[in-house]
Amino acid sequence: MGEKEEEKGFVIKDRRRFAEGAGTGEEEQAPGTEESSAAGKDESAEREEPSDEKERDRGPLPEVTMATFIFSLSSSALVHLGEIPEPETNRSRVDLPIAKQIIDTLGMLQEKTKGNLEQDEERLLKSVLYDLRMRYIQKSEK
Repeated sequence: MGEKEEEKGFVIKDRRRFAEGAGTGEEEQAPGTEESSAAGKDESAEREEPSDEKERDRGPLPEVTMATFIFSLSSSALVHLGEIPEPETNRSRVDLPIAKQIIDTLGMLQEKTKGNLEQDEERLLKSVLYDLRMRYIQKSEK
């Protein structure tokens, strides 16, 4: 029972393309399940295509490092501070409570990683936090 609960944590989707009926395992389906599984395949294919297009347009993602993690969080904070437009709508919007939460998260990260970061990472985190805090103060005073 413990294994089944762990298996629910993620889903593996096979995106390989096969020739129709050749090696797809369709011949192993029990009678009466063909319709529901065929409908499920059509629905999942419709949902996957847009994300495949987005993935191709976006290109390869950068390697996950401490620096990219810091930049990712700081970019989110800048979006919520209204400094850069939201990627989906291309409009700027200020949401100070969310910006503060992200800034506080970066502060917590700085505190919890003290002494464990490389010198460049410490400088980057300190610099980003200072900049975001100053921008937050400016926005909250208006």
